[in-house]
Amino acid sequence: MRVGRASFSGENSWHSPLCLVSRFPRETSIAMRLLQRYILIELIRTFGFLLTVLTVLLVFVGVIREASESGLGPMQIVQILPFIIPSLLPFTIPATLLLAVCVVYGRVAADHEVTAAKSAGISVMSLLFPAFLLGGVMSICSMWLTDQVIPWAVGNIQQTIAMALEDILIDRLRASHQVNDRDRGFSITVMEVRGKTLIQPCFRLAREGRGNVTIQAETATLEFDLDRQEVILHMERANVDIPGERQGYFEQEDMPFPLPNSVPPTKPRHLSISEIRGNLEDLRVEFHDRRHRQDAEMAMALLVNNPERLWQDDMQDFEYRDNVDRTLAAKLDTEIYSRMAMSMSCLVFVLLGSPFAIIQARRQFLTSFMMCFFPILVGYYPLMLLMMNQSKAGVLNPMWAMWIPNLVAMVFAVLVLRRVRMY
Repeated sequence: MRVGRASFSGENSWHSPLCLVSRFPRETSIAMRLLQRYILIELIRTFGFLLTVLTVLLVFVGVIREASESGLGPMQIVQILPFIIPSLLPFTIPATLLLAVCVVYGRVAADHEVTAAKSAGISVMSLLFPAFLLGGVMSICSMWLTDQVIPWAVGNIQQTIAMALEDILIDRLRASHQVNDRDRGFSITVMEVRGKTLIQPCFRLAREGRGNVTIQAETATLEFDLDRQEVILHMERANVDIPGERQGYFEQEDMPFPLPNSVPPTKPRHLSISEIRGNLEDLRVEFHDRRHRQDAEMAMALLVNNPERLWQDDMQDFEYRDNVDRTLAAKLDTEIYSRMAMSMSCLVFVLLGSPFAIIQARRQFLTSFMMCFFPILVGYYPLMLLMMNQSKAGVLNPMWAMWIPNLVAMVFAVLVLRRVRMY
């Protein structure tokens, strides 16, 4: 067995671990450890290669999508490229790991090494242990990626996009001295641009039914707020005309207006679990406070014998906001448990794929992979999506609903493992 490109055929000066067993029965444990080490190395090597190839292919798709949505240039694309990779790994790791175990265990079984190991007294479960170990480690890594790395990566992507939008907006003002956005109803004209400072800007914002806002200033700077999807114009020594609100001269004036190019807002899947739990706690506190106010309003209406007060719009608004908060809380809860369940799919796929590859030893590894992955594709993921939608709608409790697909896959994995151990 040669290091690096080893095979269990006992070629060259290296002896197969199974040869040690046949010559020295007491060396069974040593041979088993050598087999496990060899299989683990082959799994890591195959998994790393396949993961690299698949991730590189998907990265270009992610970059193209991000660039088309945000209008990024080549330099911005290069900047966000390292941050797109972590967001793809939780989706590529399970399928790549399944393909890796099909390749390695299919080749081992096709060379009759599993049969030889069993005849030498080595359990099949010992041969499968490296795959189970790798699957468990990848499940932990996937959970870490979704909880910590992806929120960090998304934050950097949004920051890069915001900086790109700022540069694009300032470059447009520097080149043409004006920016008009008819869809959002605002326009900015400047005398000139020095660095990132606007000289003698004039800002106009059209407000439907409330009159147009006009502000003229000596200097101004721009600040991008991604959370609110706004650009804040900080103006100094400004003449302000906001019909119905304020007019006159002000030393400083801040005026928000919509982003010229919208940046996607932060979604629950882009938050860490600790941040999600913090949002849930805020929702619960707000829900209880609103419930106390509603009870007080109802008690006051009954006390003054004014039952019509119960049907006014502000009382009905309590129920509407409660439903909105319940829906949001259900989505946040589902996000937490769906991450755990999807991360555990790495181990589940290994438990199912590695013994299945041994059973299908005489087939090509791609055939074994497709025979194993196709039921997962049409059964596991649709069931996971169904549980996710039902949990977000508040119909099912995500604490147990999100684990149903994994439990179903585990049942089939146990059946396949039982067959491998028996035969």
